[in-house]
Amino acid sequence: MNIFITNTRYKLYQLEKCLLSIKSGDEDTIRSVINEFSSNIHIDERSVLNKLSIINECFSKDSVEEIIESFEAEGSRKGNDWILAVLKSLKKASPTALKITLRSIREGRTQTISECLRISMNIQRAITSGDFYEGIRAQIIDKDKSPKWNPSTLDKVHDDQLDLIFKPFEDHNLELQIPINEEEYR
Repeated sequence: MNIFITNTRYKLYQLEKCLLSIKSGDEDTIRSVINEFSSNIHIDERSVLNKLSIINECFSKDSVEEIIESFEAEGSRKGNDWILAVLKSLKKASPTALKITLRSIREGRTQTISECLRISMNIQRAITSGDFYEGIRAQIIDKDKSPKWNPSTLDKVHDDQLDLIFKPFEDHNLELQIPINEEEYR
């Protein structure tokens, strides 16, 4: 085992032991114990942690389209070559999945686990799009890595389609609809 990991585990164990031995809830005492076990970390210049302000700014936009535009603008600035990989990934993904993901993240903060799982079930039931199965086909079954998303662009994914994904189960037939043959994937 790596010596760094062994030392870190030992330090965490010692920290926990010291925190548990404190007899009061005094904030300064707790902070003092934590500081005793803390060490300064030097973040590599290329670390994503140094790019959090750009990431937060880009992802703070209201729509997937605005997020991509924001990354494109930042990517054109000197020193932001790392954004090209982000843009490539976003542009390869299912337009429907991108919009579902953004909405899920934003609404998920107030949803129960049951509501979140319902969204997953509705995606698998291909209520608005067969992209879930198309992605599996392209990556795992045929391995052609050329999914044919439907709809193929962000502007063709409409809110009324997305609303179906977020509807409660009682508004839908609960039977999971799995395509049987290749034509049903498309």
